[in-house]
Amino acid sequence: MAMLAVCGDEVAVSVGCMLIAVSLQGSNRRPFLYDCSTVERKPLDYKREDEVYEVQGSDRILSAAFSASGNYFALTDDNKRLILFCTKPSWKCLSIRTVVRRCSSLTITHSEDRILVADKSGDVYSFSMVELHKKGELELGHLSMLLDVAVSPDDKYIITSDRDEKIRVSLLRAPYNIISFCLGHREFVSRILVLPTAGNVLLSSSGDSTLRLWKYEEGREMQCYDLTSCSPSTGESLEKKIAVSRIISCCPGNFVAVLCDSIPIVYMFRFDVVSEQLIHIQTISLEHRGWDIAFDTSLGLWVLQEDKDKIIILYRFVEGHWQSICEDEGLKKISTIFQEHLTPLQEHLSGESFYNDLYKSTYDNMATYLSKKKERQEQLKQRKRKHLGVDEQSKILRTERSSSCL
Repeated sequence: MAMLAVCGDEVAVSVGCMLIAVSLQGSNRRPFLYDCSTVERKPLDYKREDEVYEVQGSDRILSAAFSASGNYFALTDDNKRLILFCTKPSWKCLSIRTVVRRCSSLTITHSEDRILVADKSGDVYSFSMVELHKKGELELGHLSMLLDVAVSPDDKYIITSDRDEKIRVSLLRAPYNIISFCLGHREFVSRILVLPTAGNVLLSSSGDSTLRLWKYEEGREMQCYDLTSCSPSTGESLEKKIAVSRIISCCPGNFVAVLCDSIPIVYMFRFDVVSEQLIHIQTISLEHRGWDIAFDTSLGLWVLQEDKDKIIILYRFVEGHWQSICEDEGLKKISTIFQEHLTPLQEHLSGESFYNDLYKSTYDNMATYLSKKKERQEQLKQRKRKHLGVDEQSKILRTERSSSCL
């Protein structure tokens, strides 16, 4: 699993258990390296002294995010640890706490007072950023696996999406108070994003190959865009279902980028504030599978991809199109550092999709039923013939033959 995050001048990449943060500004500033496999196995707040802490995870990083200001960065790993960093004036680990179950997504409130962690059992826990060693508090729960969590720009609402097609909108200060449900997807809801310049508009993606816009306070659907409507080159419909692994937005220009899971495609949209609709403007075909994407403050689209020679690439909006940029000082600096530290770790990454196991399974057992029914009828006939005389068996065979001829 590999992830990319950009905030201000900081670029953070995680591959496996390794985190690398690089500043785009200041050539003298050394990159920050953090290896989760070397972290203390038993955090101070885990259990009582007489209880045994058993390590079962692989130390790989599962989820990570910057705070809105970029002053903080948080991650969770496969050993159920939540690690908080400050990034200014330099990167420093502030706390290591444990989560109850493995995390599927996390986010930091805009007021930067809490970290919200969604886990695979369907619960959301909040961790204080003021009391750095305080244990997490249960905020809300779903009946199925949570896949993403987000907060509104004013920190009024917490929005969660799960495997059972639901998007739930609750009050952040009182999560038991459910404001609305956004219902309409036909498969798991993989990603949700509150558009920062669009008021109370939410963008969601699903394993049903659609993007949907919502007025999330009302639970009302505004638009449904089918990603299988055309392929980037031929314009023909795509037969394979598309799951979206990342949705990001950029305030300048109201651009929205959508990365597809296991398909080397990035869909570029522009959100029209007047019509409140997504407008497809370009489809970027990648040479390799994309792991993650992120926007920077200068309208640059960074793509982390599965390529040993070119692990990260940069696109910019030039003359009305998103174009690949090669001659960029920041890109050269980051590429050199990432090639040195991350390329050896790519061998440990799995190429399998996480979302394949989330699709609903459908079974057509009618053919099996008819086959077993015919087999039972034949067995019943054979048992009857054993108890009949020779003349009666001959009579039954002649009847069956005559009926088959008809």
